[in-house]
Amino acid sequence: MCLRPYPRRCSAQSVALNFGAISSQSPSPFPCPPSSLIPRSRLALYPSEMKTLLRTLLFLALIVWIGAEIFFPVVAAVTFGSLPDATHTAGTIVGELLRLLHGMGVVCGLVLLALMALAPAWNIYKPRSVLAPMVLIVLMLACTAYSQYGIIPALERDRAAAGGAIDTADSANPTTVHFNLLHNRSEHVEEAILLFGIATVVLVARAESTRV
Repeated sequence: MCLRPYPRRCSAQSVALNFGAISSQSPSPFPCPPSSLIPRSRLALYPSEMKTLLRTLLFLALIVWIGAEIFFPVVAAVTFGSLPDATHTAGTIVGELLRLLHGMGVVCGLVLLALMALAPAWNIYKPRSVLAPMVLIVLMLACTAYSQYGIIPALERDRAAAGGAIDTADSANPTTVHFNLLHNRSEHVEEAILLFGIATVVLVARAESTRV
């Protein structure tokens, strides 16, 4: 009588280890190319270039908007200083320049919001670090829209009610008083836009220091 040895029972752990050893030794039907054959430009340079492009556009939009806000009072002062006997003409020129400034500010603000919304998704800035700058940019856009569509049309109505030349009207005239009030308010709004812009630059610089 031949006695066969009873087959040894294998635990699930030993089976899994044996299967893993066999599978690791067997060649894969889809071999991966070595990393040396993959161009490094596709591995690193392309994402880095996109991040650099996004940050460049962001800084450029900030520079254009804030630089225009800083330079506008200089242009206004030079215009009124060059035309001391034609303040109406100087005011018309400055008003057109202010409209151009507001249009440029709206474009820059929308570009900034779009870029800051993309920055966390591209691992450029941390999500929390862009919230405060985006809030400030929204405030800058709100002030710009208020000055463009609220203050400037009211100034034009007062100018027309005063006969086209506000400087020749009586200073005690209610129209002239209202015009001067709106003019001072416009200056304060532009100052607020500039201060919000400087604060945005500080916060973006802080986000750079805590960049992902």
